[in-house]
Amino acid sequence: MEAKRFVYSLIGKLILTISALMVIGSIILGYLMYRNREAELIEHRVDSGISFTEQIKKSTRFGMLHYDVNLIQRTVEDIGSSKGVNKINIFDAKGKIAYSSRKEEIGTVLSLDSYVCIPCHAGVSKPKTTQSWSISRDKEGYRVLNIIQPIHNEPTCYSAACHAHPKDQLVLGLMEADLSLTYLDKGIRQQGLVLIAYIVSFFLSISIVLYIILWKFVHTPMSILSKGMKRVASGDLESTVRIDTKDEMGELANAFNAMTTDLSKAKKELVEWGNTLEKKVGEKTEEIKKAHAQLIHSAKLASLGRMAAGVAHEINSPLTGIVTFGHLLLKKFPEGSEDREDIEVVIEQANRCSSIIKGLLSFARATMVDKGPVNVNDVLKSSLNMVSRKVDFFNITIDQMLDESLPSVKADASQLQQVFLNMILNAADAMDGKGTLTVFTRKVSEDGRTFAEVEFTDTGHGISQENMAKLFEPFFTTKPVGKGTGLGLAVSHGIVQEHGGKIFVKSKVGEGTSFFVRLPLYEG
Repeated sequence: MEAKRFVYSLIGKLILTISALMVIGSIILGYLMYRNREAELIEHRVDSGISFTEQIKKSTRFGMLHYDVNLIQRTVEDIGSSKGVNKINIFDAKGKIAYSSRKEEIGTVLSLDSYVCIPCHAGVSKPKTTQSWSISRDKEGYRVLNIIQPIHNEPTCYSAACHAHPKDQLVLGLMEADLSLTYLDKGIRQQGLVLIAYIVSFFLSISIVLYIILWKFVHTPMSILSKGMKRVASGDLESTVRIDTKDEMGELANAFNAMTTDLSKAKKELVEWGNTLEKKVGEKTEEIKKAHAQLIHSAKLASLGRMAAGVAHEINSPLTGIVTFGHLLLKKFPEGSEDREDIEVVIEQANRCSSIIKGLLSFARATMVDKGPVNVNDVLKSSLNMVSRKVDFFNITIDQMLDESLPSVKADASQLQQVFLNMILNAADAMDGKGTLTVFTRKVSEDGRTFAEVEFTDTGHGISQENMAKLFEPFFTTKPVGKGTGLGLAVSHGIVQEHGGKIFVKSKVGEGTSFFVRLPLYEG
C-alpha cells in the first residue's frame, strides 16, 4: 500500500521519471562507450598483430635468404609457442604450408576459395599484395585475430643464388598468424561489468540524492501547504504556513498566506455586514412600526374629523341658544345674587363647550391656507409679546436665542402663530407658571434638505416615556380636568405637517421638555 502510494505521489513520479531517463541515458552512453572502447582495443590489437607478423618476417628473413629450412621451422615454432599465439603458418606461392608452428599441418595445400586465400585472391588468379585480417571465434567462444601477411619478392630474393625467383613475381608466399583475443575479451567483459556496476551505483546515488532533494524542497513544503489547506477547509481562515525558501514553493506559501489573510478579512467584513444588515433591518422594522402607528394615528384623526364635522353643527345650535337665553336670564337677577352666579356658570360652561366645538371644527376642516415667505423670528416675537402680559407669565423668564440671519420659510403666518402660541402656553402650564422658557431659532440640515428649526425648552416637570407616544393624539392631555382640551398639540402637528415640516419632542422627567418645530425654507 505504501509503495503504491509512493508511486502515485508527486515525489514518486518525479523520482521514477528522472531515474528512468537517467538509466536509459546511462545505458545508451555506456553502450556507446563500451563499443568505442572495444573498437579502440581491436584496432590496437590489429596494429600489434600486423607488427607481430612483420617481426616474424624479419626473424625468418635470414633463414629464407639462405634457404635454411630447419632455422626457419625452429624460428616459427619458437615464436608460435609465445603466449597469445595460436598458430603461425607460412605458405609458398602454390598455397602449400611450408612452415608451421603446428608440424602436423606442414605440407597441407589450400585451395583458392579457402579463408586464407580469399582475402588476397578475391576470386581471381592474381594475388593481392597487401595484408588482411579477420576475426573469428574459437570453440570456447573467445575471439581470434587472423592476420595474413604477403611475403613480397625483394631484390635480395630474386637476385640470390640459392633460390632465385623471377623478378616479375610480386608475392612469394603468405604468412598467417592466429592471435588469441581471450585476454582482450575478458578485459572487455570486465570493463562491461564495471560499467554496469557504475551505472547501477550512479542510478542509486542519483536516486538517493534526488529523493533527499525532492523530499526537502518539494514533498515537505507540499505537505505543509496541504495541511494548511485542510485547516482552511475546516474553517480556520487565519491559518498561515511557513516556508522559508526563495523558490517557487516560498512564493506559493506567500500567496497562500495572502489568500488566507484576504479570506479572513472578507469573512470579518461579511460578519460585520451581516450585523449591520441585522441592525438596519431592526431600524427599518422600527420605522415600519412607527409608520404603522402614524397610519393608525392618521386613521384616528380622519375618523375624528368625520365625527367632528358631523356632530359640530348638532351641538353648536343648542349651545348658541343656551348662551343667548343665559344672557337674557342674567338681566332678571340682581348682581351678587346666587341665581345670577349659577346662570353665569351655565354661560361659562356653554362657552367652553362652544370653544371645544370650534377646536374640533378647526381640526377637522381643511381651511384655506395662504402660504408665502414668512420670517420665523418676527412671528415668534409677536407670539411672545401676546403672552408676556398674561398673569401666567409673571414668574416665568423668557430667554430668546434667535438666529437673525435665518432665511424665511414658506408658511401661513396666522397658522404658524397658532402653533407657536400653543407651544408657549403648554410650556407655561408644564412649569406651573414658574421657571425659564428658552426659545431658539437656527438653520439645520436633514437628508439633504435645509430647515428652519424653532426650539421651545422649559424647566418643567417633564413627560414620562409612556405619555411620549400619545402626545399628538386628539383629546390626550396631562393637564387637570377643565384646564385643557387635548387638541392643541394634535392641531399643531397637523398644521406643521401640512406645511411640509415636522414636530418632535425630547423630555426628561424632572428636568424639562424641549419641543422642536422644523419648517422648510422658502425657495421662491
